[in-house]
Amino acid sequence: MDALTSQKVTFKVFRFNEETDYLPYYNTYTLDVTHEEVVLDILNRIKWDHDGSLSYRRSCRHGICGVCSIKVNGKAILACKSRLFDLVNVFGTELVIEPLSTKRAIKDLIIDKKDFWDKHAEVKPFLTGEIEETPQSEHLVSPHDAEKLLEADYCIQCGACHYSCPALAINEQFIGPAAFAAAYRFSADVRDESALERLHIVNEEASGVWDCVKCMECAEACPKDVNPIEKITKLHNMIFEANIAKNNVATRHAVGFAHSIAKHGLLDEGELVRYSEGNIGVLKHVPVALKMFTKGKIILPWNMPKSDKLDEIQKLIKSSSTVKF
Repeated sequence: MDALTSQKVTFKVFRFNEETDYLPYYNTYTLDVTHEEVVLDILNRIKWDHDGSLSYRRSCRHGICGVCSIKVNGKAILACKSRLFDLVNVFGTELVIEPLSTKRAIKDLIIDKKDFWDKHAEVKPFLTGEIEETPQSEHLVSPHDAEKLLEADYCIQCGACHYSCPALAINEQFIGPAAFAAAYRFSADVRDESALERLHIVNEEASGVWDCVKCMECAEACPKDVNPIEKITKLHNMIFEANIAKNNVATRHAVGFAHSIAKHGLLDEGELVRYSEGNIGVLKHVPVALKMFTKGKIILPWNMPKSDKLDEIQKLIKSSSTVKF
């Protein structure tokens, strides 16, 4: 039998009790860890062998329930799924273990997820429709229609993407990537009859999908590869298809982006700003634009090049785009 490889790792663990502590603090533990251990094993060892007061959530240990989600060195993970050696390879031998949201900490790594569940409920994450009280057969969904869900139903509501989203961190009205993934999952379901109502919910300014900054943090954080940013983009398209998109900076940005690619095969960033924010709106960007121009980062309109594959790009757009702007 092969010997277990091991190495010393230092863990700085977030500690806080809302009933007794004014400020959080960190306890430090240095442990020998083996290549077979995951973060949950370390939390268990600390609790069982060093400090029984350490509190954290755990349940299935199979990456299914999502309750053990925490952050290690700022990266959202499932404690039961993340191998220590993988994290050491990325961050080194000092790991900081914190709750998903330090400002929502109740007891150590346990947080109050009320905001997460409230926003999840806001998008009506359930099927609605007229059904028979005593059906004689199942309501079957074809494989083709099931594929349209794009793994959105794999979400385990762990909150990793929600508490990794920078847009939500500065805008508490923002519904967040997990709820948007749920909104897409049920709106894309052929059995549902409330898609338009959901699209109106996620189309609102400040709280809706148009305030997503496309940073990809939700896709990086998701332990189940749900890829919420993909679902947010799909919701954008669904809003245009339903003809309920509002005329604002965000929607004009989307339209201007598409027009630029169709016209040049490339993105004309200067024109995109003008299209999105208007001629007057451009004025506030002049100082930055001048600096970018001196560094060769902005191309004047009459010098804007076109892709040498423009014909092919335009054919692809014509054959694939179903959205009428």
